Amino acid sequence: MSHPYSMEKKYRYYEPRQLMLLPPSIDEWLPEKHMARFLGEIIDSMNISAIEAPYEKELRGYPPYHPRLMLKVLIYGYCIGVRPSRKLAKECVEDVAFRYLAANQFPDFRTISDFRKRHIEAFSKLFLEVLMLCEEAGLANAGHIALDGTKVGANASKHKAMSYGRIKAEEERLAKEIAEITTQAQATDLQEDRRLGKDNAGNELPDEFKRKEARLEKILKAKAALEKRAAERQKESEKEDGTKGDPPKPGDKEQYNFTDPESRIMPSSENKKNFTQAYNAQAAVNENQIIVATSVSNQVSDCPQLPGMMVKVRENTGTLPDDLTADAGYFSEKNVLLLWEVLRIRALIPPDKQRHGRTFKVPEKEPGPRDPLSNHMRWLLSTDIGRTTYALRKALVEPVFGQIKTCMNFRRFLLRGEIKVSGEWHLACLCHNLRKLYQFQGAVV
Repeated sequence: MSHPYSMEKKYRYYEPRQLMLLPPSIDEWLPEKHMARFLGEIIDSMNISAIEAPYEKELRGYPPYHPRLMLKVLIYGYCIGVRPSRKLAKECVEDVAFRYLAANQFPDFRTISDFRKRHIEAFSKLFLEVLMLCEEAGLANAGHIALDGTKVGANASKHKAMSYGRIKAEEERLAKEIAEITTQAQATDLQEDRRLGKDNAGNELPDEFKRKEARLEKILKAKAALEKRAAERQKESEKEDGTKGDPPKPGDKEQYNFTDPESRIMPSSENKKNFTQAYNAQAAVNENQIIVATSVSNQVSDCPQLPGMMVKVRENTGTLPDDLTADAGYFSEKNVLLLWEVLRIRALIPPDKQRHGRTFKVPEKEPGPRDPLSNHMRWLLSTDIGRTTYALRKALVEPVFGQIKTCMNFRRFLLRGEIKVSGEWHLACLCHNLRKLYQFQGAVV
């Protein structure tokens, strides 16, 4: 029996099975300034002829999904950290923003995956298109550029890698075992011939022989690839110093990965004591945290990347920066002379690594004309303007890598091979720039 003074609680009307009188509009389900609306308008205005061209040439078959639809789903997914094709396909069914961009169409995961792989090289052109939009908004200036690299995990495990020394030992072991299996099989064949006759004898090789032979083939391929790398390095060094030497051999510790042979084992960007199978992703970032140039390499060192990145900055922005800052990984006399003497860029690149929370060591006296460039650089970094200018680096490029890896969940490539990985990195960087452009326009998610 209820209390005479109690009152039944009133709730808002709720009936999940209630039918709607008029068809619902997805357009009404998204907030006015949602990121999906912004991206949809941007992609509708972009020139995607490079992506559309293959479809225009092929008139057979069932009509494909519109390239703009696929591009919107892919770019929005990368912007919010949803990258695997199966998750993207699922979101097209379950998430309102994805359904808005896909106009209530539901591409499956194979279609999304194939679209990404098929047009991976077109993302570098789309990166430039987005950069032009940033330039129109006044965000893509190249006055001060901060250059840095970060290690992004490859779609391969370091446990699937093998050193050149181990490859040689494995080759010798497998060759010996195959020879033993062959000898044993021949002896068994002779016994069967005597007992059953040649016509009735089975001459099939054991399955174990086939497995080991296939394994040996992979080992020989890996060995040849490492030796080819060593030969290519020698050619590069011959170009630089003009000398010729004996055909080189890889070091016994040089690694080959069987899943993604073009990736390398590198120290992690987060913890140098940890090593991971990765690529070295580069980014040149301006004062608005817009990425104006980018590249991917399987070289561990950042130093060789600087000249090529300067070329890309000039190509992408039409000019060179007034100032450039980069960490100690980019320092070499060759790089400094290129920046100071040839390109006339006020560059600050410390010759020594700087520990967090510590300042650079101040030289005892101002260097003279005969002092090495490293002393001149140390002196510049010890001045007030040098310290102030170099401090900008940490506020420009490092937060960008943090946003890409944390907000966009881009810590590991989905694709394999340097060409495809480069395309995916361009896709990630153009999405980062779109996020910055979206924030600049005062929109909120």
